[in-house]
Amino acid sequence: MIIGGAFQHCKLVEAAKQLGIITYVTDYLPVEKAPAKQIADYYFMKNITDIDGIVEICKNEKIDGVISTSLDACQIPYFKVCNALGLPCFGTEEQFHILTDKKKFKKVCIENGVDVIPEYKEEDFASEDICTKTVQFPVLVKPCISRGSRGQSICNSFEETKRAIKFAKSESSNGQIIIEKYMGQKNDFSMTILVINGTPFAVRTVDRILGKHEDGLDKLAVGSASPSVFTNVYMKKAHKQISNFIKAIALVNGPIFMQGFVDDDCVRFYDPGLRLPGGEYERMFKYVFGKDLLYPLIEYALTGKISDDCIKLNDDDVLLKGKVAAQILPALRQGKIAEIKGIDEIKSQPDVVSVFERFKVGDIIESTRNVNQRFAEIDIVCDSNEQLCETAKKIYNLLDVKDEDGNSMIVSGFNPDCYLKRNIYND
Repeated sequence: MIIGGAFQHCKLVEAAKQLGIITYVTDYLPVEKAPAKQIADYYFMKNITDIDGIVEICKNEKIDGVISTSLDACQIPYFKVCNALGLPCFGTEEQFHILTDKKKFKKVCIENGVDVIPEYKEEDFASEDICTKTVQFPVLVKPCISRGSRGQSICNSFEETKRAIKFAKSESSNGQIIIEKYMGQKNDFSMTILVINGTPFAVRTVDRILGKHEDGLDKLAVGSASPSVFTNVYMKKAHKQISNFIKAIALVNGPIFMQGFVDDDCVRFYDPGLRLPGGEYERMFKYVFGKDLLYPLIEYALTGKISDDCIKLNDDDVLLKGKVAAQILPALRQGKIAEIKGIDEIKSQPDVVSVFERFKVGDIIESTRNVNQRFAEIDIVCDSNEQLCETAKKIYNLLDVKDEDGNSMIVSGFNPDCYLKRNIYND
């Protein structure tokens, strides 16, 4: 049973089928809006928050394993269903909370020598006088538990911060917030680790390319490239501490991803997840190595262990054999989609590994300033940054999304310097 039917779980359905496993998918969405349901053997219209309902289905269908790998909202329900059924889960309740709740995460990081972003308390904004004495602007206000960049605000004054605190609380699952030093033009960095029988393997490092400030997308990735140009900094300065973190929370098998900023010679982490990242990097990794990172997670879901011959990972796999993998994430401005052109031509390009469209003609795009403005994920693997830029440029030239007035809806478009120089801000 796969908890969640979004496109991120399609590769999980595919991997299970390749292993000869019957697949079930459940969430509340109709099948036409749940891509994983469309390719699964069976699906159910049961909300992921309906733990008792999903448990009953699993008992009736004699389900042998339950899994969810890529979406924050699915992870706690995944744990609860596994717990109720007595089935293997790659995280405990405490591990999920540490890697979902940013405050708990930050505390454990500090205890294990992992660098984090300097933080302010809400009391520092109790009055303008106190704020003037204690705070250095700008600051970033964000929900303690949220997803997809929701509820975040960059603030340059006391009044802005007070409004942002109220907004962040409204978007936080537990009503708590975090106020941090705004890292400004520091380089964004993300990494993914797969823990196999207690050994952490770095399988991905990535530089995210953020959208333009004038489009309101300066906190949203419109692209990425792996391996990060800061991979050596991470491996030398942070990987040992992250390994200590993993040991401290007693994670034996499972995926962890973290986002941070490179600050001089250290990486300051701020956002974790006990899951794989939400994109299609696993497809690109498989394209390069022929290794499916989902196989060991599926095996664990069914057996509670990962066999030695399930997957062979090496410490230098993170370097992708010298190749460059990129996610092209075209963003759309507000409006109604009237026309989409170029998708078939993009899929036929030799460097394109996969294409997933999020919207279709007739869909309305809101100005959410988060992942809901991404039109698609287009994954490419190239031999060099220069080749990557040529392919990305061709993709943007081919892709055409128009509104009802015939105007292009694509914003924060392709900037080759962001990929060549790995400047994360698409200015």
